Amino acid sequence: MAFHMKTTLVIDDGVMRALKRKAAEESRTVSELVETALRMLLREKQEPKELPPLPTFGSELLVDIDDRDALYRAMEED
Repeated sequence: MAFHMKTTLVIDDGVMRALKRKAAEESRTVSELVETALRMLLREKQEPKELPPLPTFGSELLVDIDDRDALYRAMEED
């Protein structure tokens, strides 16, 4: 069961007008937009995960990938 808390906020008139306009454009309520914005603000920033190294397959094949003809020749060898 979800509980909702009512609160009073003091929001600049220009910000409120823009917020109401945005809510109308998105067919959402002002409360939904404010809650979404607050969730985004409060979300913990996740540190980028370090990617594992790419696998290698022990191939002795060395080809200049800028040389299309060399690539085709290398692929035909197998």
